[in-house]
Amino acid sequence: MSVRGVASVLICFFLSGGASHAETLMGAMRRAYDANPQLNAGRAELRAIDENVPQAQAGMRPRVSADGYLGVQRNRYITQQRDVDLDDPTLRARTKSIQNGGSVPRSATLTIEQPIFDGFKARNETRAAESGVFAGRERLRLTEQQVLFDAVTAYMNVLRDTAALKLQESNVAVLNEQLRQTRERYQYGQITLTDVAQVEARLAGGKSLASAARATLDASIGVYRKTVGVEPTKLAPGAPIDRLLPKSREEAERIAQREHPFILAALHEADVADLDINALEADFMPKLSIVGDIFTQTDIAGIGNRNIGAKVGGHLSVPIYEGGLTSSRVRQAKETAGQRRFDADVARAEVLSLVRAYWGALQAAKAQIAAAQTQIAAAERALYGVREEAKAGQRTTLEILIAQQELLYARIALVFAQRDRVVASYAVLSSLGRLSSDWLGLTPGGYDPAIHFDQVKDLWGDPTTPDR
Repeated sequence: MSVRGVASVLICFFLSGGASHAETLMGAMRRAYDANPQLNAGRAELRAIDENVPQAQAGMRPRVSADGYLGVQRNRYITQQRDVDLDDPTLRARTKSIQNGGSVPRSATLTIEQPIFDGFKARNETRAAESGVFAGRERLRLTEQQVLFDAVTAYMNVLRDTAALKLQESNVAVLNEQLRQTRERYQYGQITLTDVAQVEARLAGGKSLASAARATLDASIGVYRKTVGVEPTKLAPGAPIDRLLPKSREEAERIAQREHPFILAALHEADVADLDINALEADFMPKLSIVGDIFTQTDIAGIGNRNIGAKVGGHLSVPIYEGGLTSSRVRQAKETAGQRRFDADVARAEVLSLVRAYWGALQAAKAQIAAAQTQIAAAERALYGVREEAKAGQRTTLEILIAQQELLYARIALVFAQRDRVVASYAVLSSLGRLSSDWLGLTPGGYDPAIHFDQVKDLWGDPTTPDR
């Protein structure tokens, strides 16, 4: 098959063909969504962040503790006494008494403390923890977008590099045939040895390019395996996602400013910082709690003694001066809150820049496809003309080789532009914040981070991890 025929087959496959039972682009993204370790690590991180909410709520929940004491006590009592003889006062008698004994002193205390007022510290910490969860969900969306985009890029790179390798291998086959024909013509005296050397040099270069294309494909396959989780086998063509894109760049920018998870995460982080200020300021306020004790004591003060009782009291703690620690922490938190607001502004600017860059890349890829198609058509006509003129002795072998090379490069350029067209469309969707399983319809009923949050937010105990 000629270079032209092979290129036509590859381009048709790349755009609209493919073998039956082939892996699809959506299927590759679905695999990455389900099994990519980076995405699963992000989900585990968010589940850990969910636990900050019940931890903050614990600040106003009762605390119960039990203390016990058990010991062994040995006693030895020694008493001495002097007795006076009444008949003879000068005579004194000494008596000594030794008494041994032992006991098992023991006690138990049950203490219950119920906070009544903590300066609204627990409430503000709970709200901050909830905002932190929302920020974590947006960061998880960012990770999901990155993983899905990496899957798209890896998929299209394998298609691109496979097509490029086939074109290079076909070019080597054509040059081998041309070298054979050139040597025959040299034997018949139609051309000089220079023509043979020119074809040999171009063949050696073609083999080098084919080896480089093979190495590039192997690298792309490795990235695909890392991202998707399986080796690529038969890959169906990938198509752009234009149906989910807005009609204009201005509309894309408005959507991104409202929906992009990078911006939303920054806004939630700013809320967390503001609430942290309120939680720290609570340390300036008094704390009130009710404390109750139930206790029993046996053989503590002596053998056979037992004391059983209960008491209830209020515990009031009023901070007066703590060395300036709380004041410093509040000032620090205010500066952090200001930083978080600036971070949100930075996020807006970065997202706007991404939208414009990716939108421009998409338009450029469309133009490159049109230009490459025109270039191919012209290069094919030029190659045909040069070959016909060479038969009449009006063109040299070098001119044929140059025309062949220009056609090869034009076809490779088209393959690259087609890859860029697909990847750029997904990049635009990512810049909107919509490159997600929900928008693509990858896995209906997929991973829902709210399920775990609802399972743990009101738990009062039980260290068992909930089923997800």
